[in-house]
Amino acid sequence: MYCFVISVMELHENSNVKDSHQKKNRKFGHLVFGPAAGEGLPNRLQCKGIKALNKTHMSSISNISGTGGGGDGVAFVTVFTVYNSSVDGRSSDLSIVGKVSYNKVERSMAVLNTFINFIQMTMPESNTIILTDPASRLPLKRNRVTVYPIQGEYSRNKLMLQRIRSYIAFLEEKLEEQSWKRGQISHFIFTDSDIAVVGDVGQMFSKYENFHLALTFRNNKQQPLNSGFIAVRGTTDGISRAKILLEEVLNVYSSKYMKASRMLGDQLALAWVIKSHASFDAKEFSRHEPFLEEIGGASVLFLPCSVYNWTPPEGAGQFHGMPLDVKVVHFKGSRKRLMLESWNFLNSSSSSHDLSDMLCLILSSGRTKYDF
Repeated sequence: MYCFVISVMELHENSNVKDSHQKKNRKFGHLVFGPAAGEGLPNRLQCKGIKALNKTHMSSISNISGTGGGGDGVAFVTVFTVYNSSVDGRSSDLSIVGKVSYNKVERSMAVLNTFINFIQMTMPESNTIILTDPASRLPLKRNRVTVYPIQGEYSRNKLMLQRIRSYIAFLEEKLEEQSWKRGQISHFIFTDSDIAVVGDVGQMFSKYENFHLALTFRNNKQQPLNSGFIAVRGTTDGISRAKILLEEVLNVYSSKYMKASRMLGDQLALAWVIKSHASFDAKEFSRHEPFLEEIGGASVLFLPCSVYNWTPPEGAGQFHGMPLDVKVVHFKGSRKRLMLESWNFLNSSSSSHDLSDMLCLILSSGRTKYDF
C-alpha cells in the first residue's frame, strides 16, 4: 500500500485552490464510472456502462482445466508478508468496501484471499504457494494453498530485493526435489498478489513449447519489463536456467539499483540484464505480439502486458481499451479497492453479471475514484 503525503505549508501556499484540491483528491467509498476505453476498436472489449456488448475469449469458465497443457500442473507463487500495523480500529486506518470494514492487516489479507479466489475460479486445478517470512504466521488455511516459509529480510525497504531472493531459494529447492522426485511436472508462475487471473495462463506452456521462462513487456523505455509476472517451465532445464537468470538480476539489483530497493529496483535490474545482451534489440519492446529470445543461455519468451499483465486505467493499455484475450489484470499500487470490488461484483448473490461484465466494471473505473 502507498501513502501520499502533502505538507501543511504546501496546503496553504495557495488558499484559492484549497477547496478544489480537496475535492479533486477526495477518496470515494464507492466506484464512480466513466467511459470505457477502446470504444469502436477491433478486438477490444466493448461496454455499455458495466454491461459487456461482446465477450472476452474466456467469458465461460466452466470448461477451464487450469493445467499447463499436456496434463502438466501449474502453481502460482507469490511473496507475501504481514507487518506489525496498528489494528486498534482507528477510523483513519479503516477502509470500507461494500459492507465490510477493514483495518490495514485485514485489507492486505482480503487482497491475498481475492488473489486466490480468482485463481481457483479460473484455473481450479492449479495450486497457490505463498512464500513468506517464517515470523508472519499467516492466518490462511485454504484448499490447494501452501504457505511456504523462506528465511530472509522482509522489511518494507527490502521486500522487492527479498522477493527475488525468495524466488531463487524456492527454485533451488525445486531443483533438489527434481533429483529424487519423479512424476508429473509442475510449472511455476511467479506473480504479485494483487492480480486477478481471468484466463487460463497455463496454456502458454503448451502453446509456446521452447521457452525456459517468460516475462511480460510493454512499450516503455525506462521500464519495459514488469516483474509482477514471471513464468518458469517446470523442467530441470527450465528451473535451472530461470534460477541463473534471476541470480544475475539479483547481482545487478544489489550493485546498481539499491537506491530503488523499496520500489522498481527489480524491474530496472531485470531490464538491464535483458538489454545488456548484445544480440537483444530493445526495439522489440514496441511489438504487440509474443517473441522469443536467447538471453544468457536461457530461452526467454516475451509476452505482451496488454494480455498477460494488463493494468486498469492510468496503466498500460488504458488508451486502447482491454483486449478480448486478456488473461491477467494487475491492480497495481492503490487499485486494491477495485480488485475487491470486482470480486464482490462478480459474486454478488443478486447479480447476473458474468466475467466480461466484471471486466467492464474494471475498464470503466477511474484510478483516483477507487483509491484506498
